[in-house]
Amino acid sequence: MRLLRIWCAPLAALTLTFGMTTACGGGDSAPTTPQLPQLTAQQEIGPAEGRLNLIVWAGYAEDGSTDKTVDWVTPFEKATGCQVTTKVADTSDSMVALMRTGKYDGVSASGDASLRLIYGGLAAPVNTTLLSNYPDIAGYLKNQPYNSVGDRMYGVPHGYGANVLMYRTDKLPQRPTSWSVVWDPNSPAADHITAYDSPIYIADAALYLKAHRPDLGITDVYELSREQFDAAVDLLTRQRPIINQYWAGYLDELESFRAGSNYAGTAWEVTANLAKDEKVPIATTIPSEGATGWSDTWMISARAQHPNCWYRWANWITSPKVQAQVGTWFGEAPANPRACRYAGRAFCAEYHVGDPEFYKRVAFWKTPVRDCGDSRGATCVDYDEWSAAWTRIKG
Repeated sequence: MRLLRIWCAPLAALTLTFGMTTACGGGDSAPTTPQLPQLTAQQEIGPAEGRLNLIVWAGYAEDGSTDKTVDWVTPFEKATGCQVTTKVADTSDSMVALMRTGKYDGVSASGDASLRLIYGGLAAPVNTTLLSNYPDIAGYLKNQPYNSVGDRMYGVPHGYGANVLMYRTDKLPQRPTSWSVVWDPNSPAADHITAYDSPIYIADAALYLKAHRPDLGITDVYELSREQFDAAVDLLTRQRPIINQYWAGYLDELESFRAGSNYAGTAWEVTANLAKDEKVPIATTIPSEGATGWSDTWMISARAQHPNCWYRWANWITSPKVQAQVGTWFGEAPANPRACRYAGRAFCAEYHVGDPEFYKRVAFWKTPVRDCGDSRGATCVDYDEWSAAWTRIKG
């Protein structure tokens, strides 16, 4: 993501949402599809600049400070001369806000941030021919709606996973088979439920309704009509009284399960792994309705000051050995199935590495936009409204 040209307005003036974006020439109507800033991909990797500033999910750029045995940043620094500085963000909204500052070279973006970064002119396309490990990345992670526009990739896939249901086995001895355990006001976990603190959690409500309210006709939980969206918001509003904790940092959720104040809720595998390491009586499952999930992409800033170090990082972080290190530490499926050589068959089976059928079962985060992507046209509810509704739901 290097610097280059943007269409008709300075970067600071560009909106990061889509519903109210207007054409460059002015006018009162919003286009069906947001306009794509005219940025070009880097054509070669030049000399390293000596620095690399990244926005990351916790656990994606470990340097030994969390656990001295967990370190793939220091070897990268020694091999390339690029000194890495990271800023951990708890939510995709935070990542977008940090990218707007122009202080960072890249970000490990999830699908609910990537389109905002692309159409906001904050992320540039990536020249995948410069990425030595790109041919080995699982094909079903490439050219997806959350990491590409047209035939242009805006990053390199990193890893993916489901937002699982985590529960305390001492409080819920029978494995829950449905997400109703977090939606039903009469659930045995009522008043001890956690939920992810983000507008994208509205998709989890839509996923539940997709299975239990077929009359709504939900096909894509990120492309909701007004009726479908209102039904999801209503479900979340009714859930609010039985929620004990909305979490953004996964360590906050870990603490609540450790303390026994929460019995069930959506979680990342990294949280579950840490809880199990501490002998907290928890288990995870993907209920009958399926799950939402995340497929993360390393994206480069349109104003990257150290683009050559970013490309070196992209090559490093997608190499099989490092992919195995990240995947086993964080608890996710590496994008590069060759990581299984280092991570082991048991790990790769558990996390469905290289398994396209598992990938199809998960509704991966995607930025909601007005264009429904089908015959409904530009009638879907966009992320602006998701954000406003989330604020109202939480109160």
